[in-house]
Amino acid sequence: MLTQELVVDIHVLHRQGMSIRAIARQLHLSRNTVRQYLRNQARTPQYQRAERPSLLEPFKPYLHERMEAARPHWIPATVLYRELQEQGYTG
Repeated sequence: MLTQELVVDIHVLHRQGMSIRAIARQLHLSRNTVRQYLRNQARTPQYQRAERPSLLEPFKPYLHERMEAARPHWIPATVLYRELQEQGYTG
């Protein structure tokens, strides 16, 4: 199986008008391999990203409370960021 980068290169070169033979020669692949990836372009695997929690999630209640307390004025983001870092935010 080819890397995703090579597959993209095949499609880009083909869209630029390069022949299958020229693509194969340039990328050091078999013509049949190039042809196969051009025919099966819809079948390139799409991987699901792993769900991961937001680093900011535990601090959201504090941020909302802080912004509500400051209304109608606003607090600069740099100040809020510094306060979050003091509370242990690492993002």
